[in-house]
Amino acid sequence: MKTNLDRIKKDIEKLSEFNATPGKGLTRFSFTKEDKQVRKYLKEELEKLDVEIYDDTAATLFAKRKGTDEKLPPIMIGSHFDSVKNGGNFDGPAGVVMALEIFRALEENNIKTKYPIEFVAMIEEEGGRFGAGVFGSRAMAGMVSYEDLVRNKDANGVSMAQAMEEFGFDPKKIGDAKRNPEDIKAFIELHIEQGPLLESKSKDVGIVDYIVGINHINVTVKGRPDHAGTTPMDMRADAMDTASKVISKIGGYAVEENNGTVATVGSLKIKPGATNIVAADVEFTVDLRSKDYESIKRVKSKIVKDLEELTKDNEGLSFETLQMLDIKPVEMSKEILNIFEKNAENNDFSYETMISGAGHDAMIMGSITDVGLIFVPSKDGRSHCPEEWTDYEDLQKGIELIYDTVIELGEVQ
Repeated sequence: MKTNLDRIKKDIEKLSEFNATPGKGLTRFSFTKEDKQVRKYLKEELEKLDVEIYDDTAATLFAKRKGTDEKLPPIMIGSHFDSVKNGGNFDGPAGVVMALEIFRALEENNIKTKYPIEFVAMIEEEGGRFGAGVFGSRAMAGMVSYEDLVRNKDANGVSMAQAMEEFGFDPKKIGDAKRNPEDIKAFIELHIEQGPLLESKSKDVGIVDYIVGINHINVTVKGRPDHAGTTPMDMRADAMDTASKVISKIGGYAVEENNGTVATVGSLKIKPGATNIVAADVEFTVDLRSKDYESIKRVKSKIVKDLEELTKDNEGLSFETLQMLDIKPVEMSKEILNIFEKNAENNDFSYETMISGAGHDAMIMGSITDVGLIFVPSKDGRSHCPEEWTDYEDLQKGIELIYDTVIELGEVQ
């Protein structure tokens, strides 16, 4: 192996210490003390290498290893380091550790590439604090505005703009984070699979050829609060009754597409939230995913049509929808995929070509550059939970595969 297993293990375990919920899984939200601790550790490790370290205006951490031709665009490698609430230690950090270890291995093995190599560690991929995920990559793709930063707020009402400013970044400069297609040769990400396929088939790595499209919408149904005992059923403007009738159909709409489309209502808030008061407002989220973007559009259209039908004849009822994320399915670079397959065979790694049902920064980066995505096995398919685990030896195989691919794409001199 050209990379160091002990260092990989140390990095994962060290990053897991920067956690707001010790003993209850990993919770590391953006612009927090734990975020700052990760940055400090990564920068200290990168400072040991011959690289240029910097942040962009979206608070993404970068490090650039020079190529022999600095006029050429860099090959970007990495992932994110934020987490969901009470999640695991590998979702995101595995890809950041991949980039860090490849930088070390390139230096140790005295590898000079024609193309520069760029380390990247992004925040708010999960949307765990502010609700709108894949933030760092969306900023690079020019998909984030200052207005978005003001609008998106955490559970305490703190806007992303305010949090950024308190963290030392200027939210009004968010547009400066945009990268043009000619600025990046390729983006390569490593991620845990977050599913059971690789383990069940005893495969070393997964080579992703497609990432499904993802659509997140927040729905608010507005009604009228009334006494639960004295208001007749036919005189109510019950937001919960209306919302429940819509929610009960959403799963069926996904099944009707008959192509693997999935739909999830993952969050539900009822106001005022009292047993004896008719619900005044109900807020819920809808997560739609499919490899067919038209399927996503059809399911969303049916949801909106149901809301319109259920509210049109009651003056006390209305609804609003807020688009939080709308990403079309993304095909990975065939050139990079072919290099992955060749290098997997050269290393005697077994592999599975597969679709990613989870969203990753790679799907956003695919709008501005060629993209490659490697999966490593997840024990029992578990993720977004404290039990999330990937064997370090499996992680190293994924890192080795990307190391060889970066060398080939970078054109060793």
